[in-house]
Amino acid sequence: MNPESVISIGRHALEVTLLLSMPILLAALAIGLVVGVFQAATQINEATLSFIPKMLGVALVLMLMGAWMLKVLTNYTRELFMSIPGLLG
Repeated sequence: MNPESVISIGRHALEVTLLLSMPILLAALAIGLVVGVFQAATQINEATLSFIPKMLGVALVLMLMGAWMLKVLTNYTRELFMSIPGLLG
């Protein structure tokens, strides 16, 4: 196992992690931005106001994108396991 293959595996793992986390993070960011604008417009300074909408938004994203996320993770794991013999020999 040479250093290039280790770097390639690590890079691919980071890409899959970024790909899987993006929908959740973007949903939380968008909801936080909308709630922040609403709080600024109404001058409501409650820090916990954005928690419930973010939680519901993340749950919705997981329900809508969960099957796709599981498929990506399963394919990555399968590819990684299938490449083990080639990496060792």
